[in-house]
Amino acid sequence: MTRFALTLEFDGTPFMGLQRQAHGPSVQLAVEAAVQATTGETVTLHAAGRTDAGVHALGMRVHVDVTKEIDAFRLMEALNYHLRPAPIAVLDCEAKPEDWHARFSCIGREYLYRIANRRAPLTLDANRAWQVAQPLDAEAMHRAAQVLVGQHDFTTFRSVHCQAKSPEKTLELLSVERVDQEVHIRAAARSFLHHQVRSMVGCLALVGMGRWREEQVGEALAARDRAALGLNAPSAGLYFVRALYPGE
Repeated sequence: MTRFALTLEFDGTPFMGLQRQAHGPSVQLAVEAAVQATTGETVTLHAAGRTDAGVHALGMRVHVDVTKEIDAFRLMEALNYHLRPAPIAVLDCEAKPEDWHARFSCIGREYLYRIANRRAPLTLDANRAWQVAQPLDAEAMHRAAQVLVGQHDFTTFRSVHCQAKSPEKTLELLSVERVDQEVHIRAAARSFLHHQVRSMVGCLALVGMGRWREEQVGEALAARDRAALGLNAPSAGLYFVRALYPGE
């Protein structure tokens, strides 16, 4: 048996999320089907993180265990063939030791959130960014974001459906910058709560619109109450950027 680590890029628009769902298509099911078509084996895909319906990935790490003798390049090429026309691509494939795990060996995860800050409708970026027509103050958003960096109880920014044992997380980075007609929010941590990034982005957007004072982000955090959340940003603008592992 060989454990293969795959790096996936995908457009999350047509999927109910990465994880297999009983009520619709998922990235996991599509990749598992491609592995079966390639090897004749039924496998279970394990991922560095879960993504909600409509969330995208630039570099999601996953792994599958394959019994058939096949090298990494041939497996990658075959998977990309069988994944067509689904908007999923295997960018990299490599053999790993059996104790390497896409989820449990991961020591860091990074996300990007794209806000298209313009009035004109989105064409090329429809379903790939959150359109906010009102001008946003990215500098105020960045200042407000810094109160969230560090170890905190993120109950306010946690979905009621979150299955994490504790609401405490350590946010290593939360930055906001303007890139032409877009505002980019980057977040990095060892792990995140369900909806944490989207909830933080929603509140920062309220600051950028002038509907919240900068201090209200810290007040929402201190409330430790989901009812204090101002806005949960839509999934379309969220991208899983990469997963970090020891030695990489």
